[in-house]
Amino acid sequence: MTNVAGRIFTIPPGMAFVDALAAHLLAEADGDPLRLAEMEVLLPNRRACRSGREAFLRLSGGKPLLLPRLRPMDGGDGDEAELFADGPLDIPPAISPIERHLLLTRLVLAMGSGRGGLPPTPDQAARLAAELAALLDAVQIERIDFSRLETLVPEDYAEHWQVTLKFLTIVTELWPALLGDRLDPQERINRILDAQAARWRSDPPDTPVIAAGSTGSRPASAELIAVIAGLPRGKVVLPGLDLAMDEAAWAALDESHPQFGMKKLLAHLGVERRAVRPLGREPDPRGARAALLAEALRPAATCEAWRDMGEFPAATLDGVSRLDAPTPREEAGAIALILRETLEKDGRTAALVTPDRTLARRVAAELERWGLVIDDSAGQPLDTSEPGCFLRLLAEMVADDFAPHATLSCLKHPLAAAGDDTAAFRALVRRLETAALRGPRPAPGIAGLKAAAKDGKIRDGLDRVAAALEPFVRVMAQETAPLADLVRTHMEAAEALAATPLLPGPARLWKGEAGEALAGWAGDLTTAAQAVGATFPAIPPRFYPALFEQLLSGQVVRQAWGSHPRLFLWGPMEARLQKADVMVLGGLNEGTWPGEAQADPWMSRPMRAAFGLPAPERKIGLAAHDFAMAFAAPRVVLSRSARVDGTPTVPARWLLRLKAVMDAAGLDFGEDATPFLDWHTRLDRPEAFERVAPPAPRPPVTARPRKLSVTEIETWMRDPYGIYAKHILGLRALDPIDADPGAAEYGSLVHAAIETFLNEISGPLPADAETRLLTIGREVFADVLDRPGVWAFWWPRFVSVARWLVAHESARRADIARTHCEIKGALEIDAPAGPFLLHARADRVDVLRDGTLALVDYKTGQPPSPREVAAGYAPQLPLEAAIARFGGFEGVAPAEVARMLYWRLKGGADGGEEKSAGDNPRQLTDQAIEGLKALVATFDDERTPYGARPHPDRAPKYSDYQHLARIREWSTAAEDAEE
Repeated sequence: MTNVAGRIFTIPPGMAFVDALAAHLLAEADGDPLRLAEMEVLLPNRRACRSGREAFLRLSGGKPLLLPRLRPMDGGDGDEAELFADGPLDIPPAISPIERHLLLTRLVLAMGSGRGGLPPTPDQAARLAAELAALLDAVQIERIDFSRLETLVPEDYAEHWQVTLKFLTIVTELWPALLGDRLDPQERINRILDAQAARWRSDPPDTPVIAAGSTGSRPASAELIAVIAGLPRGKVVLPGLDLAMDEAAWAALDESHPQFGMKKLLAHLGVERRAVRPLGREPDPRGARAALLAEALRPAATCEAWRDMGEFPAATLDGVSRLDAPTPREEAGAIALILRETLEKDGRTAALVTPDRTLARRVAAELERWGLVIDDSAGQPLDTSEPGCFLRLLAEMVADDFAPHATLSCLKHPLAAAGDDTAAFRALVRRLETAALRGPRPAPGIAGLKAAAKDGKIRDGLDRVAAALEPFVRVMAQETAPLADLVRTHMEAAEALAATPLLPGPARLWKGEAGEALAGWAGDLTTAAQAVGATFPAIPPRFYPALFEQLLSGQVVRQAWGSHPRLFLWGPMEARLQKADVMVLGGLNEGTWPGEAQADPWMSRPMRAAFGLPAPERKIGLAAHDFAMAFAAPRVVLSRSARVDGTPTVPARWLLRLKAVMDAAGLDFGEDATPFLDWHTRLDRPEAFERVAPPAPRPPVTARPRKLSVTEIETWMRDPYGIYAKHILGLRALDPIDADPGAAEYGSLVHAAIETFLNEISGPLPADAETRLLTIGREVFADVLDRPGVWAFWWPRFVSVARWLVAHESARRADIARTHCEIKGALEIDAPAGPFLLHARADRVDVLRDGTLALVDYKTGQPPSPREVAAGYAPQLPLEAAIARFGGFEGVAPAEVARMLYWRLKGGADGGEEKSAGDNPRQLTDQAIEGLKALVATFDDERTPYGARPHPDRAPKYSDYQHLARIREWSTAAEDAEE
């Protein structure tokens, strides 16, 4: 082998890698553009190649240049490796990722079992297929022979690993036969790298070839780097090799250390570390900082060297600050301010480096307050993009048979129009919501929506929706359907639903960067579904939305233009070879950066080691290398959140080690980033807080209500604002969407069943009274009894209520001459502003044999106490007694009320109980009449406001209008004032 010792170089972490490399190559060319153009530079990925071109542009001052051939070495950024040499290579094509996913899903469906031994659903199979694809990639990257699996699991391993081995026959036996002449993507990259290495080995070029920035983590890449190092004019440039590390620490490196990958590569090249030279003569401008971090990250076995650690310059950490935010929200806000501040200085650049995609999205959103769009190297997930969401919602709506929530989510999407103007269609959907989708669920399908809506315009709109979706709905209604048919009709339905009078559906659905990316992916999915054809089993359509979402997950769209030229959002790998003037390293918590060492779903640690796969800690070592490279930027902010989702976090191990070494060396961070947290808080904090007074509307007397029900009188006393909102503003609370019967609905059903039962029976109760009541109850509950919540919770309560009611009613029958159920009544009283009408619908009025009356109010909840009734805050029964005294109930002669009763129909073991509203009904009735007259007179004065909860201790437990009264704002303010 050629001695390559003098051809291995490194660029220290304190220097921008691509800029230092470009400067070196420009110096090598010595101003000759042809010498520069004949160079070939291999960088890790396409992103690094783009950064290299930008570096040459910066160094040339914007002048045009003939650049070297910058080519990616592998597909680490998700793209297939390019051919390096001119001319075609005789290598079979790679199977498309989506077709591979579908074929592996088919094998899993044929082979595997889901939870509980049941066959996996299609989406579960797709998730397992993704894991299998990841295993295939890992094994092919490491160039391991799958035949070794046969001897991997001896008898002393757990039985479930034997089951796993049997399942992995998918990739050892079935997959190669199914793949045929095509290659897996990673295998094709290996062959391209091998072919290039073979060409250069047999026919070395006489032009410069430089492999830069790669640590040779892929064996095929490491071999190609070795070939380049042996070329006559070959060079290898390593990123941030630590030349100052002591030999004991170098020998003790493990896979979690940032230098481990380069140690392994140097061993493969047969080169000693001391033979590696810095590229260029410029010293590392932040060498002391890099040395401090290297000391902090030294292998655990050599940490005793900290005792004899030398001194570091006082300026070692100049430009480095630490930001410990309370939560990710504050962290993102402070980071956005740091980036924004950088733009105040001409030409300065700033980047957020983080693997935390949630934090990245938060920072991007915070920057939008200044109209700044940041370049995100990771891109936006396609499944959360506008067209991606539309496709997912459409599939869910049809699979759920146009259930209310799914229907509104899809039809309210900005892309939904069904051939109509978007604004008109949105108004139509809002009308459909209030007419048919609030309250109990309508019948399934569009036919059920039309029957519930009854409005002609709404029906016409639903007809247009039905016409657009008809092929997809027809396929989804089948017991099983081919995947190709599902995908084809799904895309056709989406295009038809997106159409407007001015634009056809495809023009709206596939527009923009996200639409174009999704159109490409949808085309690949359609082609792949057709390619697998009949070999992919027909699936029950109800599983199609989950399968579609699983297939779409992981796809991203990257913004091509429109972002700010001096702000960047990089993943750790992208930041390895680049530098910005200000670099914020965000999300530095254990489990985020570094990420957790995930357990392999297929093999235990000993099995992975025996098989030849790297340990999970290898990813931690790569993350540590990325951190070390970014840490050497001119200005660095180390950022983390103390709590995430309410849970305390642990700082990244690198922060803990760095803090320990700083304390030992007597160093502090050179800058303080905590003011940014305060500034972020002040951004949205008003200069002063104005006390919010409770609402006190005073409408004119002519606008005030002249009639109320007995139940509304209670509301009038406890919360006048509720009466104002309902009767003067005319506001009504909307029913919940797709509502199951709640306590109020249950009460109505019980009232209806008892009314029907009592109206059918006169005189003593028959022997089968309980059976007849339950039969009536089933008829009343019929429309909702098939709902699980009603059957499991409400119906058993009614059975218990029926048992109690029959027993209790039997004991009372002898004293009752006649019973009136759900009877209407009214009473007019004189008031300053004119007559006021009190009306009621009494649950039950019993005419007793002594000529007096008994009022019964059914309560499925807690009835008011006698004290509340006596105080006038529960006036329903006393006011009904007043109506009865003056003959206000239809068919009931004027009479005194002798008994006012609450029947609490609570269910449970007791079934129910009877409670009296008070011992002196006549006195309560007199007080109620006088109290009502006084209340009406008070509100007939237009100076009397309709206040919200004038007596907080008497406020209603629930009101539809609490949010309109903004009670939480002013009630909290009042409490603060009292304190």
